[in-house]
Amino acid sequence: MANLKGEIKLNVNAIQNKVFNATKWSAMTEIAAKLVSPLTNMILARIIAPEAFGVVATITMITSFADMFTDAGFQKYLVQHNFKDNEEKHKNANVAFLTNLAISLVLWIIIAFYSGEIAVLVGNPGLGIVITVACFQLPLTAFSSIQMSLYRRDFDFKTLFMVRMFSIFIPFFVTIPLAFLGLSYWALIIGMISMQLSNAIILTMKSKWKPKWYYKFSVLKEMLSFSIWSLIEAISIWLTIWVDVFIIGSLLNEYYLGIYKTSTTMVNSIMSLITAATVPVLFSILSRLQNDRELFKQTFFNMQKIVSVLVFPLGVGVWLFSDLVTRILLGSQWIEASEIIGIWALTSVITIVFGNYSSEVYRAKGKPKLSFLAQMLHLIVLIPACLISSKYGFWALVYTRSMIRLEFVLVHFLIMKFIMGISIIKTIKNVSLPAISAIIMGVIGCNLQKMSEGLYWNILSIIICIILYFSLLFIFPSMRKDLVTIVKKFIKRIDN
Repeated sequence: MANLKGEIKLNVNAIQNKVFNATKWSAMTEIAAKLVSPLTNMILARIIAPEAFGVVATITMITSFADMFTDAGFQKYLVQHNFKDNEEKHKNANVAFLTNLAISLVLWIIIAFYSGEIAVLVGNPGLGIVITVACFQLPLTAFSSIQMSLYRRDFDFKTLFMVRMFSIFIPFFVTIPLAFLGLSYWALIIGMISMQLSNAIILTMKSKWKPKWYYKFSVLKEMLSFSIWSLIEAISIWLTIWVDVFIIGSLLNEYYLGIYKTSTTMVNSIMSLITAATVPVLFSILSRLQNDRELFKQTFFNMQKIVSVLVFPLGVGVWLFSDLVTRILLGSQWIEASEIIGIWALTSVITIVFGNYSSEVYRAKGKPKLSFLAQMLHLIVLIPACLISSKYGFWALVYTRSMIRLEFVLVHFLIMKFIMGISIIKTIKNVSLPAISAIIMGVIGCNLQKMSEGLYWNILSIIICIILYFSLLFIFPSMRKDLVTIVKKFIKRIDN
């Protein structure tokens, strides 16, 4: 067993224990959030019109862009970097915090000053004051982002679970009552601000590290040497996520924007039940293993396989039963969103398994430039594709945007192979059994849908598909062994 350089020296069993324990709490957080969040969305979708969701989508686009500069990539630096001791870590945290806070206040002032022009640019003229108020989230984020990164660094996902549990119930006491009072998009905006405020207060109170007036430009310079590329990478990721929203908001209207963004967000929230629970854990553990090449690869492949077992059937299932998913989560008035939800779910599973986790490999190795390179190689195809397809209507843009994600997977394959030294063939073979089982499940599911219609038959079909999928997995000895091992370890962690 090789000795690991840095802060922590762990053997394979210790690594696995940390992964499972952290993943347990991270998974519990996301499961709780994904049980509550869809419920609030189900209620809000029946109260608030799609146009209001379109307004909030454009505002979120602005705040998320500003948030990148507020964080400046310091979160990833604090997680990934190996510090000599706690004193050095806390000094870096103080510099990061004060820098974040200063940047957030400056950005808020700039956005407030040019709010009218920004509102016109994103296709919402006359809503400058709404944008200004919504950006109150920026300084609040500065108070919580540093604490969150320190908790993740220490694999303390249990505390993050407690904090998240409090914030996810805020919509029931703030957003939904305001929506019933007819506040439309204001209800959503005030709810988002309230959640950020609660996170900032609770994390600051519970954190062992407290902000102090310590600032040193030499520390900032060292942090920026890593963080500047994380920031550039974040900008490229922002463009990838929001370019389609900007095009729809500018060329079409709030209704189509509301339908599109709500649909894709709903799918992303379903998928993030798994990804949001595993990505922070994977990044944290790979960062500690960056100097052990073999254990690094082994950990990556293990996590990828676990995720694929859950993500593949979930994506195929949402595609198969997209009408039912739409009616349950959004209501019958959103049925036009069903087609978007289906195609987005299907392409999401491929992107998640073969793309998203590759980015964590680059960052954990301290090479955010590779993630930026991947984003740029994707953007040079994505932006022209979206602009051209938008000329042929909304649905041409929807399908083009969904399918072009597969080009992003190809980019990651090439970078992982030729720069990171991780085989494309081995990556595909690692998840081949879950993929084959999900495809067979999808074929059987399509035929089940042709046999009959109705709610009860759909529910029965879903149950049949789930049983079929896991039965197929257990046919393969290697997969059966992996599943049994995973289940036993999670049960052991829960008992502990």
